[in-house]
Amino acid sequence: MALGKKLFFDRRLSINGTLSCAMCHVPEQAFTVNEIRTAVGMEGVSLRRSAPSLLNVAYATSMFHDGRAKTLEDQALQPMLEDDEMANPDIETVMRRINAMKEYRGPYKKAFGSTRATPERTARALAAYERTLIAANSPFDRWHYGKDAGAMPEQARRGFALFVKNGCASCHTLGERDALFSDGQFHNTGVQARTEALNKLSVTYTLVPGLQSTMDPETLARVGVPDQDDLGRYEVTKQRRDLRAFRTPTLRNVGVTGPYMHDGSLTTLGDVLDFYAAGGIPSDKAQDPLIQPFAMTVQDREAMLAFLDALTSSDARTFPR
Repeated sequence: MALGKKLFFDRRLSINGTLSCAMCHVPEQAFTVNEIRTAVGMEGVSLRRSAPSLLNVAYATSMFHDGRAKTLEDQALQPMLEDDEMANPDIETVMRRINAMKEYRGPYKKAFGSTRATPERTARALAAYERTLIAANSPFDRWHYGKDAGAMPEQARRGFALFVKNGCASCHTLGERDALFSDGQFHNTGVQARTEALNKLSVTYTLVPGLQSTMDPETLARVGVPDQDDLGRYEVTKQRRDLRAFRTPTLRNVGVTGPYMHDGSLTTLGDVLDFYAAGGIPSDKAQDPLIQPFAMTVQDREAMLAFLDALTSSDARTFPR
């Protein structure tokens, strides 16, 4: 674990020594990135997808938004080879770089009985560190599982009842003894179709407080780069049923892990509730039939937000500074 932590924060694992794992999974930001939709990759490029929080990732049944890795060990080295992330040409290049650093010889020796870095050892070390990033014991846990009647306020309790009634628990599942608030499956919620539609519209933005301007899509195309196509789980399986489908994220610590969705396109939890209350994007014929509209009063919305906030551990709010 100690070796994995050292590797996690080391920028020298990237091709030009500028990026570490911790720059997309920031400890002070619940091991994700809060300020922008998606993290910044090699040479300033905006990455295609948001950085999932690593809190409680030890319990995830697959990795990445599209599930292309089954374990943390499978996942650990992949960002090192992505062109828009750490951009190394091959994993052997990374191992040669680590083996040339004298300060790593002792930690590898202590962890594996050998001073030599190998892909398998490096992946195991990173995974070991990531499995320590636990943030549980939320107000909901103490109320629902610990039977502490005073642990969660009445408004949040009503929000939980609405959460179940409105079908949210169909994908964000609970068990009798524990809850990850994720079924571990892949669903097309309509978010990607929404993003693609918005990319065809003009954008209004704030220059300075009180002064706004608007850019049409043609102007935006001249000064930036368009969002890359994203077919979701389909890119892994090539099965049409997986088109625009993404892994159900855990709702644990959701109060501190925004912005939300695979592309960071919904800024607040209120935005997320409004999106689902509207039934997603029904015009997306591939949208999962589990996504159905539901009525939500202002009071209902506030109650559900209170419940979602109660899923956040105090550890997540104060993780190592």
